[in-house]
Amino acid sequence: MDDNDKKRNAVSQDYAKAVGSPGKGCCGAPVQKGVAAKLAGYSAVELGALPEEAVVNSFGCGNPLAFSGVKPGDVVLDLGSGAGIDLLIAAKKVGAKGSVIGVDMTDAMIAKAKQNIAAARVDNIDVRKGIIEDLPVESGSVDWVISNCVINLSPEKARVFAEIARVLRPGGAMLVSDIVADALPKELVENRALYSSCVAGAISERDYLAGLRDAGLTEVSVKERVVYDTAQLEAFAGSEVQELGGCGCGSASMDALIKEWAPRLQGHVASIKVFARKPVAHSG
Repeated sequence: MDDNDKKRNAVSQDYAKAVGSPGKGCCGAPVQKGVAAKLAGYSAVELGALPEEAVVNSFGCGNPLAFSGVKPGDVVLDLGSGAGIDLLIAAKKVGAKGSVIGVDMTDAMIAKAKQNIAAARVDNIDVRKGIIEDLPVESGSVDWVISNCVINLSPEKARVFAEIARVLRPGGAMLVSDIVADALPKELVENRALYSSCVAGAISERDYLAGLRDAGLTEVSVKERVVYDTAQLEAFAGSEVQELGGCGCGSASMDALIKEWAPRLQGHVASIKVFARKPVAHSG
């Protein structure tokens, strides 16, 4: 197992713990059930139509389907689909003639997603086990790629961007909610709990957009951006360590570390919604 596989394995273990302890979580999921989903931009109508377990186990940082052009009949792929909140919303948008694919590497998350899909009585969702750096999806088969606070967890982001370009149909698009950061100190970058909480593995917005362009995608742009202040950083990175056994061995020392660094990181960490499109090849 190389270093990249070790990081993926650690993240998978942490999220398996989190899904087994609703109310605690990764990526800033707060202790109160369902609050993360509300803060991430999901409407009360959207949440009210979903199984409670899908909402409780939402660990995202945004709503990647908000303001997207997903329409009936489309094929939507969710990278790191988790407990299925975005799968279920996408399934409603694409309708009976469309389909939704979820890819996740954590067995506990896949099991939870399938439970939630069954509870919602939805039959146009296919959840597959795999890593987002090597998607179990046919090339050129997807109209939309979505993802919610997951790509930052990948230790090989260039591979993820290349895979997005591969699976999209010409003219297809992605709309991804994620965390970006710059000027992160080594002390934080190497911290496992902060990696799983979507901070330490984040790259800069500049590098994120450049990576998408390098993969051959066009129209790359940031549709929304929320730059975190000190209080937001403490809440986002520290919520899971307020409860022992949260996403990656929280402790008083971890809480102190977050409080120490949050003021210094103000203005350097943001939640963004990123759009990109796969160009249509022109003949002649």
